[in-house]
Amino acid sequence: MTDTAGTPAKRVLLARPRGYCAGVDRAVLTVEKALEQYGSPIYVRKQIVHNAHVVQDLEAKGAVFVEETADVPEGAIVVFSAHGVAPVVHEEARQRRLRSIDATCPLVTKVHMEARRFAGNEYDILLIGHQGHEEVVGTTGEAPANITLVEGPADAVTVTVRDPQRVAFLSQTTLSVDETTATVDALRERFPALQGPPSDDICYATQNRQVAVKAIAREADMVLVVGSPNSSNSVRLVEVALDAGAVAAHLVDGAAHADAAWLAGVRTVGVTSGASVPDELVVDLMGWLAEHGYNTVTEVESAEEHLQFALPPELRRDLRAPA
Repeated sequence: MTDTAGTPAKRVLLARPRGYCAGVDRAVLTVEKALEQYGSPIYVRKQIVHNAHVVQDLEAKGAVFVEETADVPEGAIVVFSAHGVAPVVHEEARQRRLRSIDATCPLVTKVHMEARRFAGNEYDILLIGHQGHEEVVGTTGEAPANITLVEGPADAVTVTVRDPQRVAFLSQTTLSVDETTATVDALRERFPALQGPPSDDICYATQNRQVAVKAIAREADMVLVVGSPNSSNSVRLVEVALDAGAVAAHLVDGAAHADAAWLAGVRTVGVTSGASVPDELVVDLMGWLAEHGYNTVTEVESAEEHLQFALPPELRRDLRAPA
């Protein structure tokens, strides 16, 4: 495509699917509905999802974000984040007489259940993930004596287990599919009897967004991924875009963080967003690109998503109760 002067037109390839996954939508809606039902303050342990804009918006509505359960006043209402918590956190909440609402993504809960099952059968569990990530901390807490963290293929070479015939792997739900596959392959080479979960731990939304960014990266001079720096799935999208052929890729929290200098010599910009990003931030970025001459937009769809999760049962019960 060219403009009237014969110069290739500036264009945007907009990935679809992008933005909120079902687990994030459920978690954010949980806090909003809790505020409507109980009034503020509603305390939230850790960031409900890893997006600065979402956290600020919920704070403006009356949510109070804290780092630890001990920071919540006794008897108050606390929401646990989408990333999940260890059993010890639930016990801390009980001891402080907190009314807890568990917004853990059901796909993370699935990994917790797998950890308990493998540990109950005396398997060593190799958890593929990133040190310190809240999801990894929560999953490890389900069976700390059985779980060893494996951060990538390099760790697979040195990790040790008690019995090579009783070893299993699980993974953080927001990892790069390709890198996780490479790690599992390396583990299988060392431990041929390696067991895995009955279905993939990496969530459907993470996989779909990585497939979508690959589709646009092949044609893009640069890819912009909207997401916060502490969002694992957003950071992975930048890495996947570069691996798929994008000349450059940048993570931006929103249009205010985009740099016009990045656009020098760029004709095709790919745009996507992480699974914890509200679409309004993508709309703002598209407006910023339009101001710089990128007015032709093509949406590139690689999958349709229709999954929805019900709100946590403790919140649903109160929402159904007579006023």
